[in-house]
Amino acid sequence: MKDFAKTACDMLEGRVEYGDVRVVESRDESYVVKNGKVESVSSSSDLGFGVRVLVDGCWGFAASSALTKDEAVKVVKQAIDIAKASSTVRGERVKLDKSSPSVSSYRSEFAKDPFEIPTSEKIELLLNADSEMRKEKGVKVSRATMSFQKTDKVFSSTEGALIDQSFTESGAGISALAVKEGDVQIRSYPTSFGGNYANRGYEFVLAMDLVGNAPRVAEEAVKLLSARECPKGVTTVILESAQLALQIHESIGHPIELDRVLGTEASYAGTSFVTMDKLKSFRYGSDLVNVYADAEVKGGLGSFGFDDEGVPGQRTPVIEKGMFKGYLSSRETAPVLGVNSSGAMRADGWNRIPLIRMTNINLEPGDWRFDDLIADTEDGLFLATNKSWSIDDKRLNFQFGTEAAYAIKNGKLGEIYKNAVYTGITPDFWASCDAICDADHWQLWGVPNCGKGQPGQTAHVGHGASPARFRNIRVGV
Repeated sequence: MKDFAKTACDMLEGRVEYGDVRVVESRDESYVVKNGKVESVSSSSDLGFGVRVLVDGCWGFAASSALTKDEAVKVVKQAIDIAKASSTVRGERVKLDKSSPSVSSYRSEFAKDPFEIPTSEKIELLLNADSEMRKEKGVKVSRATMSFQKTDKVFSSTEGALIDQSFTESGAGISALAVKEGDVQIRSYPTSFGGNYANRGYEFVLAMDLVGNAPRVAEEAVKLLSARECPKGVTTVILESAQLALQIHESIGHPIELDRVLGTEASYAGTSFVTMDKLKSFRYGSDLVNVYADAEVKGGLGSFGFDDEGVPGQRTPVIEKGMFKGYLSSRETAPVLGVNSSGAMRADGWNRIPLIRMTNINLEPGDWRFDDLIADTEDGLFLATNKSWSIDDKRLNFQFGTEAAYAIKNGKLGEIYKNAVYTGITPDFWASCDAICDADHWQLWGVPNCGKGQPGQTAHVGHGASPARFRNIRVGV
């Protein structure tokens, strides 16, 4: 792969202002068990390369799955021709920042290669977890899943960059769906929509203890059927870390993508309320809110050595003591701000151009113990596990639903409620944060399905958070 990338890149010399070649090989496995039966086992592999060039101030891109010299010649010519055609309707010329090229390697860390674990062992684990959930009367659909991905990629550029990277991702989760008299309730573990994911090996799945947690998940799903509707009104809420991760994703991660701010996502996923005049002058949240974009944290689904422009992964401030400090940017967009790229360009495979994507957008922990935070809350709700989400195209007005809500009365957790929904305006919501749990409660969550772009691309991103308290939040539609 490295030799091929270098050979293809050499073909660009003297013909383009800038060019890069990405060669990507991937392998995927997924397993689904449902109601005591193996519903699906799938595996796939993929290999190809993409060529991106800058000619007359415009981009051109072409790709192929055939790694031959003749195909490289063809794809290089096609990318150049597309750039030249684009230049006939060019607006402003593309200008890249002065990021220095790197020659390096990166490998994500893991203890157990998931692709070396026998299929029978993986399925047995899922069947055992599924079986435990089905012991609870009232559970109509039990589901257990796991999936793995291994990606090797090489990046070469006309500036002299040559980088090879390898990533191994693992994830799993379980859910129990209970039905009674037309009511449907669900509980998931470790979180909803497929569970949790990380740049780790099979040890990450084992540490979840899916089998051990299955009875509780099923019991809570059934218990929700007879639970009261979540009360409506304005109250104090404490979000558990998985729900807070989604809150970060939708109301901080997306609006700080500089391409959205500049309007290039407007026709598909919207724009952003965090306009450039707000940089370093806008209060995003309370003094307790400190958020970093961190591609360096170990195990994060948004962790890497270098992005798909060859820029090193970085830890950069987004919000410090509540004040907005910086965007996710690329080599093309960063010069608009007079800075270099924050290293946030990634592509979904070899046949897609890189876009600005989240890395790990993490909320820094505070200094509260969870039990102390509950004890300090006279009246409110503890909201757990996302069930639904909705947010406007500027990422300003949102509404989220959770699988479960627990009453907090006189500093103690009590009654469980169903169908909880909370809503708010992004900066007002973050300004209401008055307590965050400490590092012992901080957890990194992986989101493997973040959509963006036309054609659509799916990115793997991460969010770290501890449970946090927010005052005067409206609960109920």
